[in-house]
Amino acid sequence: MIGPRQRNTALLVSGCFFMEMLDGTIVTTASPQIAAALHARPAQIGLVITAYLLTLAVLIPLSGWLARRLGNRIVFLSAIAVFTLASAGCAASASLAGLVAMRVLQGAGGAMMVPVGRTMVVSTAAKQDLLRITSYVVWPGLLAPVAAPLAGGLITTYASWHWIFLINVPLGAVAFAAAWRLVQRGDQAAAPPPLDWAGVLLTCAGLGGLTYAAHLVSLPSPPPAQTAVAAVASAALLAASIWHLRRAPHPLLNLRTLAVPTFRVAQFGGTAYWFVVGAAPFLLPLLFQTRFGWSPVKSGAVTAFIFAGNVGIKPLTTPLINRFGFRWLLVASTAGTAVVIAALGFTTAATPLPVIAALTLASGVTRSTGLTVYSTVGLADMAPELMRDANTMYATSMQLGAGLAIAVATVALRAGGLLPGGNGRTAYTVAFCLLALIALGNMAGALRMDRAAGDRARRPAVTAAAG
Repeated sequence: MIGPRQRNTALLVSGCFFMEMLDGTIVTTASPQIAAALHARPAQIGLVITAYLLTLAVLIPLSGWLARRLGNRIVFLSAIAVFTLASAGCAASASLAGLVAMRVLQGAGGAMMVPVGRTMVVSTAAKQDLLRITSYVVWPGLLAPVAAPLAGGLITTYASWHWIFLINVPLGAVAFAAAWRLVQRGDQAAAPPPLDWAGVLLTCAGLGGLTYAAHLVSLPSPPPAQTAVAAVASAALLAASIWHLRRAPHPLLNLRTLAVPTFRVAQFGGTAYWFVVGAAPFLLPLLFQTRFGWSPVKSGAVTAFIFAGNVGIKPLTTPLINRFGFRWLLVASTAGTAVVIAALGFTTAATPLPVIAALTLASGVTRSTGLTVYSTVGLADMAPELMRDANTMYATSMQLGAGLAIAVATVALRAGGLLPGGNGRTAYTVAFCLLALIALGNMAGALRMDRAAGDRARRPAVTAAAG
């Protein structure tokens, strides 16, 4: 049974997750205003986004070791404070260099805030409560990529770009006060393992290089040589890090957690699924505005149906999993995502608005149920002593998937543009179909899961009846 303190802590972490994800994308909307205010070229503002995502990718793997060394309470409170103060520093920045520096600091806070918070929540939950407690944490993060364009547009239209960051100050203050009351002391390990310095250098450099390569790919005109060097170097570093992590006595990321079949499916499948669900909110507004000729307000309003689908299905997610099991709900979610994403790729300006809205709503439903399964099933069969390591792995792969989603969408769109007649509407059709193929790959992975996968996290009565 989930107690009030445990539930409130989960809701606190979910709010922090929303802030972290929102700040990764909302700056895009305000790029022209920020560039004008700081006397910089609009293209240079990409550094503001990249610096944040790079810092998240580099520092998230360290969160597990720091929590062992200092304890969840100290790390979580410090992370909220750093994130909040850095947000105020971003708003007060008078130069591009100052803003980038504050974004790095903000990313450092975010990298520690959510992974440690999620570990606090799931490590104390019983297996039967894992599904509900995880759903509290997951769904607000799904709303951020959808809410960012509309929120950024409203803020820059009716206020100023500074409020994109200043809005975090009161939210961070409330989160810090709540965490001070909810997070208990005395949770650090008595003898934390030594820090795996080789793992830190190889893993963090590799993840940072891959994130930077993804940023270069997403640029309107990627520099070929620089992009190729970043991609090859990061791939080599990650290959070396995997070789090291499999042999280190106290690895930064414990790859032994991948020996659990359900966790392995959740890691590889969940990362690929993030490509799809993160790319769709990026491609849809582009399609609506550049090809359908819609206004930003109309485009944002229809895209917000993803938000409605996310929220609307949440009360039914746990009963659906308890009734049909993780495997079949994941099969249905990934298959549904593939169908809906492909269908959106064939819509045109002549397609009735209710049809487009219904498809967008359905995409929100399937993305929400799919990610809820991925974030829960991998932990349901995990041994308690490996739960902290599994959470660090999950946070790293999730950030990797979310960070690469825009690059995947950009590559898919450019692939469509290379086809004959692909400079117009066809490019979007091809891009959405490529994303649908990724979702079909997820469905194939879900079909290979054991029928009893994650049953420990279902209600005992349901599990017994199913047997």
